[in-house]
Amino acid sequence: MRSSTSFSEADEVAGGADIKPDHASRHSADRQEDFEVLEHAGRAALRYRSAIAAGASHVPRSYQELRTAGDSGTPEQGVSAARAIEQLIAFAEPGLLATTGPNFFGWVVGASHPLGVAADWLTSAWGQNCGNPQTAPAAAVAEEVAARWLLDILRLAPDATVGFVSGTTMASFACLAAARSHVLLAAGWDVEAKGLFGAPPIQVLVSEEAHTSVFLALRMLGLGQERVHRIRTDGNGAMLADHFHMLLRDCAGPTIVIAQAGHISTGAFDPVAAMLPALRRHGAWLHIDGAFGLWARACPELAPLTAGIEAADSWATDGHKWLQVPYETGYAIVAHGDAHRRALAASASYLAPVGDEVRDPTQYVPELSRRARGFPTWAMLRHLGRDGVAAMVARHCRLARKIAARLAAEPAVSVLNEVVLNQVIVRFGTDRSPEAGDAMTQETIGVIQSRGQCFVSGARWKDRWVMRVSVISWPTRDHDAETAAAQILDAWRQVSGKAAASGKIRA
Repeated sequence: MRSSTSFSEADEVAGGADIKPDHASRHSADRQEDFEVLEHAGRAALRYRSAIAAGASHVPRSYQELRTAGDSGTPEQGVSAARAIEQLIAFAEPGLLATTGPNFFGWVVGASHPLGVAADWLTSAWGQNCGNPQTAPAAAVAEEVAARWLLDILRLAPDATVGFVSGTTMASFACLAAARSHVLLAAGWDVEAKGLFGAPPIQVLVSEEAHTSVFLALRMLGLGQERVHRIRTDGNGAMLADHFHMLLRDCAGPTIVIAQAGHISTGAFDPVAAMLPALRRHGAWLHIDGAFGLWARACPELAPLTAGIEAADSWATDGHKWLQVPYETGYAIVAHGDAHRRALAASASYLAPVGDEVRDPTQYVPELSRRARGFPTWAMLRHLGRDGVAAMVARHCRLARKIAARLAAEPAVSVLNEVVLNQVIVRFGTDRSPEAGDAMTQETIGVIQSRGQCFVSGARWKDRWVMRVSVISWPTRDHDAETAAAQILDAWRQVSGKAAASGKIRA
């Protein structure tokens, strides 16, 4: 007969009859220390987040300094849990970037919303292994429900399957594993049974501006990153449809095409709608790398950018970007559930079948043991709802345009991309030689980072250095965008003035 003891009642009787008297006091002390260390960590986390929210400036210590602080040699004797957590905080906090604050524009990473963090804390405390509905029934249901909400908000096929993975890299891996299975089976080859030895060659078409995670997934799947056909791009980083059609005409046999929704530097979208008729005639699988750009489908004013994407065969996106859940959450979405399951489903005698009426999480991801990623996703979607997601995406894109306009108004500063989403790429010293512009752009980025008031990053674009501004932190508002633009320009004026005073670079 199943026990009806509640968790609170269980807490009252814990440490009772099953614990021998001579161990009772030690058990009680251990339990108290366990609870105290959780409270201590919670207080430290709240203190840190409060300081970031208040706009505390911070420049992380160097890697070498952090290594010295964090490594005093292999521990021979342990310390108390409280002491260990104190030492972790003392070592790590000086090396943290303020990625959860309103002034972080360095990468497209999201800002770990407090609700997502709270749900993630609970996920860790609950300690559920989301490997099977029997081992974690609540986690399995959270994934099922969150997946259905996610498909609805992103306006994708309601019968698509969703795997909860660690991020877009593994989402693309999972989706492309399904793609590999599907196109080879159509050619008469069972890759799950026979492997790739002797298989019909798969043609892969991908943008020359594709994200590095796409090429990593191709490498892991044995499809290679050097044998792909690279599609040329326009000035904003989007595929040229004419070149795509030319390459596709030359492809024979199983074919996978990988398009992009949201270029990592420019936010550009590939022209999927113009590609679809040829893709369908060819029988190619279309995968969308939509790490952050797929979320534009949730925003009515931005949805036209995503025209045709709903007709793809698979989509990869992140939760720890625009949904603002903590890291280790991405979604592999596949329109062909049979291919998804065939490529990734795990089976073993100890993983009892669950029946068709129950969603089995192990069928859609390349992992068995994993954290219950559905809980934070469920919580954030429940909190924001369709309207909240749309409003946040729209606000960030509006703020990106605002920052771009302010920077572009400055002499010798150029915004190099059409700001279609939340990404801005900027180059400084554009009245000087390309080499001087590279140097001044990098120096401006260095000055901004050294001040610790806001954070931006650099990248190569069309063989030249640029500054990237990514607006995707949930707390960022108009004031933060205005302040960031002013700080960037102040850093640029310092660099420009220094160069003019030195006489080495023409003012």
